[in-house]
Amino acid sequence: MNAYDNLVEAINDLKSKGFTQDFNLQQDKIYCPVLKMYYRPKEFKVMEKHRFEGMSSVDDNSVLYAISTKSGVKGLLVDSYGVYSEVSKELLDKLK
Repeated sequence: MNAYDNLVEAINDLKSKGFTQDFNLQQDKIYCPVLKMYYRPKEFKVMEKHRFEGMSSVDDNSVLYAISTKSGVKGLLVDSYGVYSEVSKELLDKLK
């Protein structure tokens, strides 16, 4: 697994490795808007996780997840630290 200097570098490299879809967090699942598909925690695996800390503010902290679904869809989920208050425990455990 690579160590990236910044979020943009990581996204570009992982997209070149086939993680081309974008995922969004929902309460108990992730969502791929392009495919209009939802994936519950048992339907995907986190292949890589990268943390980035912003230079100017704590609000700039983020986590990048490279995700592969059981159906073969590969994509990325970008999330901020500490935004898990609305996320189910099962989904939170999957992303830890």
